[in-house]
Amino acid sequence: MTELLLIAFVVVLVGMVAAIAIVGSRRRARRRGQVSRSSAPPLQAPAVPKVAPPPQSAPLAEAPPAIEPAEAPPVERVEPAEAPPVEEEISPKKRFRDRLARARGTFSSALSSMLSRKAIDEETWEDLEEALVRCDVGIDLTQQILQDLEARAKAEGVKDPDGIITLLKDELESLLAGQDRSLVANGDSLTTWLMVGVNGVGKTTTIAKLAKRNVDAGKSVVLAAGDTFRAAAAEQLQVWGERTGAEVIRGQEGADPASVVYDATDAARARHADLLIVDTAGRLHTKVNLMEELKKVRRVIEKAGGGLTETLLVIDATTGQNGLSQARQFSEAVDVTGIVLTKLDGSARGGIVVAVERELGIPVKLVGLGEGASDLMEFEPRYFVDALFE
Repeated sequence: MTELLLIAFVVVLVGMVAAIAIVGSRRRARRRGQVSRSSAPPLQAPAVPKVAPPPQSAPLAEAPPAIEPAEAPPVERVEPAEAPPVEEEISPKKRFRDRLARARGTFSSALSSMLSRKAIDEETWEDLEEALVRCDVGIDLTQQILQDLEARAKAEGVKDPDGIITLLKDELESLLAGQDRSLVANGDSLTTWLMVGVNGVGKTTTIAKLAKRNVDAGKSVVLAAGDTFRAAAAEQLQVWGERTGAEVIRGQEGADPASVVYDATDAARARHADLLIVDTAGRLHTKVNLMEELKKVRRVIEKAGGGLTETLLVIDATTGQNGLSQARQFSEAVDVTGIVLTKLDGSARGGIVVAVERELGIPVKLVGLGEGASDLMEFEPRYFVDALFE
């Protein structure tokens, strides 16, 4: 028993000594680790090599401005040339009827009272008289027409207004019959047409239409800008000459019209032209000055051998009896050979055609029925009268 206790005591003692030794060794080991850590040199980041700055060079000169590439010229789009508009082919009779619709309406309205009656009486003739006067036939010519109609109505036994209208159509056609309406030319030598009329009646436009018709027919045409008193007259004629293919002879603004016409006549003859159309002034300071100037121009053409065959008076048909007064004045000053009635398709009432021919004995040779070149037409009495009633 005692031995067992002794052995146990020795074992415990040996264990305690061993434990103390182990703890001591651990302490010594920790102290050695701290010393080794404190004496080790600190860690440093790796050194970055220094890069020497580039050598300083001389300052650069200012860069030249950037040169932008030249723009390519725009490519112009060439549109295919359009053919000139082709005017519709219309028969002369249909053109008269279509373009005189307003005049026909005015005439029909004026005759409506008469046509509403069932028999012919005194009031029938009064209605017809009023209708003819309203349509610019004129008082004197109206009285003559009524006398002829009454005599025929009695002789033929006409007893209703419709029969009177039939007689009236025949009477108007007979009044317009028998006139030479052709435009006279000189054959192979130079032909000159003198155009007269007041400003605003469409004289220059009529000249342009006549020029186009003759150029299209293969003739060489010269236009004389004899209206030197109106500032834009020569420029306007120049434009028309370029459009129609006619040559224009003009002078300085305010120049003597007769001298311009003389030069134009010489030029036309030198060029062996077929036709010379002379424009003239439509208004001077007084009517006497205008008419004297026209007489002078006419004498110059004849003296220069221009072959004057026509003196055409242009009248605006919408002016009615005022146009008849103009015709009287011009016919007294110059030998008017024919009338050109413009704007007959407008508000004209138609009767001026009959009045001019019967009272002055001057034939209406051309009528304007619109703006186109083909709307300047030879006057045809039968088509004209039919267009007023149908």
